[in-house]
Amino acid sequence: MTAKKDLFDVSGKIALVTGGTRGIGFMIAKGLVQAGVKTYVVSRKADACAAAEEELRKYGDAVGIAADLGDQEQLNKLADEILRREPKLHILVNNAGASWGASFGEFPESGWDKVMDLNLKSIFFLTQKLGSALQAAGTDEDPARVINIGSVDGLTSPDYGNYSYSASKAAVHHLTRHLAAHLSRADINVNAIAPGPFATKMTEQMLKAKGDEILKVIPRRRTGLESDAAGTAIFLSSAASSYITGAVIPLDGGFSTTR
Repeated sequence: MTAKKDLFDVSGKIALVTGGTRGIGFMIAKGLVQAGVKTYVVSRKADACAAAEEELRKYGDAVGIAADLGDQEQLNKLADEILRREPKLHILVNNAGASWGASFGEFPESGWDKVMDLNLKSIFFLTQKLGSALQAAGTDEDPARVINIGSVDGLTSPDYGNYSYSASKAAVHHLTRHLAAHLSRADINVNAIAPGPFATKMTEQMLKAKGDEILKVIPRRRTGLESDAAGTAIFLSSAASSYITGAVIPLDGGFSTTR
């Protein structure tokens, strides 16, 4: 088997990015579109999907589809729509997520269930439903890719009361390893990215309140950039990473690996 001339060329591939209309999901979607990947982005809100599609189409081929992946019926409909449009899916980025914060004594069951359903359950069942398209796209030389977005909070013990979020992300990391072991036979690689702080809507209040304090404990002394998210996803989607599966890559400026 010979190496490809351009190890990072992903042009011509087809991707689905959940939660792809804002934040890290949009950063990844934009990077993929700019790299020549036809990219579907999913969000709960139709207007957000339309706006993201319009913006992404400035760089290449993109389609927005509205679906609440915390709802199993809507998840199934999304999977059916993707399979109707695309018999082969080269890249699935499971990024959609939610968080919930409360004190230990007041943390509600609703906050637990909402986060677990979207952050963890939807990853398994969307990957399951799209398994045939992923298998159809994968080859021994260039497998299909599932990229799960975990979190540094799944690698450490956060200072915040986001109990269901950190537990869900730790579970995502382990599910990544479990799926990698089982899906490798179908030429599907499964890896995870565990981001640290990025300037997104989800982290806006945290960075506003404790930004200086947070940056002091990040060896790189900054938050993540769009190029960091996009570059890591492109690497995990390309031939350069064809021999990597079951990995959880911290994308946190050294925070979790040097504490």
